[in-house]
This record gives sequence, structure tokens and C-alpha cells, in this order.
Amino acid sequence: MEREELMGKTEAILFAGGEPVALDRIAQVLGVRTYAIEEIIDVLKEKYNTPTSGIHLLRLENSAQFCTNPAYAQPVRDVLDLKRSIPLSQAAMEVLAVVAYNQPVTKAFVEQVRGVDCSGVISSLVQKELLEERGRLELPGRPLLYGTTENFLRCFQLSSLDELPPPPSDEAEEQEQELTFDGM
Repeated sequence: MEREELMGKTEAILFAGGEPVALDRIAQVLGVRTYAIEEIIDVLKEKYNTPTSGIHLLRLENSAQFCTNPAYAQPVRDVLDLKRSIPLSQAAMEVLAVVAYNQPVTKAFVEQVRGVDCSGVISSLVQKELLEERGRLELPGRPLLYGTTENFLRCFQLSSLDELPPPPSDEAEEQEQELTFDGM
């Protein structure tokens, strides 16, 4: 299959899919290797991910999806009468950070890190499809394990968790505490 035809078929699959489509599934259906689809995705990203394009192509770990250029989100919302998403609370952002950097984790782990009950926040984040259950830990009570979702990556415009900024080092935190202590 010629490269242009492969690109057209991949583009059509992603457009029709609406949701993220696994790259290995596209490769399987089109009878090519996954690396060929990864190369096509890179070319399509260059084609669509420009400041004036209304459509962007997101790569989400091992899948891809077409979405609206964030610069044009408001006119789309207005035309389709979509309500703006309610921003996440500080507690929700903290829980997401703990899970994203340490996944898979239990609710007890998140609560230990934060120092407060997180049941409601975790339930809300699962309902919003930002977190998902990833199985159970082999301990008494078999607590649930949680991890982030592709929706999390899409909402935070990340291709993979590798794009998360590095967490603050313990040394930086110690210096910050010393500065705060010296100021008293």
C-alpha cells in the first residue's frame, strides 16, 4: 500500500472513530506494522497541528484521536451549546497528581500522602473518567488500585505520562522549608 493511501485510510479511521483509536489496531486492520502507523501519525500531526487549523491530532500513549484546536474551543461550544466544564477543585488536582506520579495506587496511599479522606474525590474523578480502577492489591481486604485514563491525558494535553513535569525533589522541598523557617 502506498504511503499516501495509508495516510488517507489512517486519517479516515481517526476521523470516524471519534474516540481514541489504538495504533496497533489501525496497523492490524490496514495490514502494516505499528511503527508505520506511528510515522503516519507524526506526519498527520504536522499537517493538522498548526495554529490556524481547526482540528488537531492528539497522540495518547498508544492511541490517537482528532480533537478541536483549543484556540477555537469557545466558538464550537457556542454553536453546539456546550456548557463549559467545571474546573477541578484543588483537592481533585492533588489527588490526580498523587495518582499520576505513583500509579497504580490505593485510596489509602492517596489519603496517607494528602492526610485527609479522599473517597469522595476519587469517586468523582472515576465518574469524570480521569481515574479508573486498575485491579486489586494482593493484601487483606484486597483494596482497589487506581490509575489515570486516556481521558486524563487528553484533558491535560499530554501524549503520555512521560510528559509530566518532574516532581519536586526532596532537596528542593527541604530548602523551601528552611527558607520558610528562617523567615519566622
